[in-house]
Amino acid sequence: MDLEKHPQKPAAPAENGPAARPSDSMRASDADRDRIADILRDALAEGRLDAEEHSERIEAVYRAKTLGELQPIVQDLPAAAAAAKAREAAPYGYGPEVGAGPGENLVAVFSSTVRKGRWSIGQRTNAYSIFGSIEIDLTEALFQQRVTVINATSIFGSVEVRVPENITLRGTGSGLFGNFEIRALEAANPDAPVVVVSGYSVFGHVEAKPKRGRRVADLHNRLRKYLS
Repeated sequence: MDLEKHPQKPAAPAENGPAARPSDSMRASDADRDRIADILRDALAEGRLDAEEHSERIEAVYRAKTLGELQPIVQDLPAAAAAAKAREAAPYGYGPEVGAGPGENLVAVFSSTVRKGRWSIGQRTNAYSIFGSIEIDLTEALFQQRVTVINATSIFGSVEVRVPENITLRGTGSGLFGNFEIRALEAANPDAPVVVVSGYSVFGHVEAKPKRGRRVADLHNRLRKYLS
């Protein structure tokens, strides 16, 4: 055949090829790597992987930097498919809607205040730090509503907010001779809790960011047990 008379056409891209999901480019957390390692451990115990395969895949898990690099490591194992289906099907559970009230006040004047552990956070929390420090750790908190607002005021003091890695974190504020920093975070699940931090600092420091390796898990069951 004369190639000059019948030039070859470039191959058309496959229409049914796997499309990359937006979440695949997200950075993997320690909790994500531990979850994949648990699936590999179970596969080893069930005889689906031998010791050499398990070792190779574990090394790949802790070298992975994104969620897209983690998923192929376990895509041929049934536990991975079941876990993904359960995560997609399980809705977030919230308590009954209540009207907006005055909210909880956390005050530190020449002192320190810490709110952490297993606690139920309301719709609004007001944090006032004057020559003091306030720490608000939401990594084990129970969210009774989807949107939680934290108003932070720091005058010659500090307010630090820590959230799990799988919720949405937003905020806005200003600093006058001070620092107001919100490390924005967008959850892959559109129904995940949303924490909004606002306020201002004067010769002070306000910071909100995710806590590495900490995630909200089994929210519905945790909330049900807490309310029962």
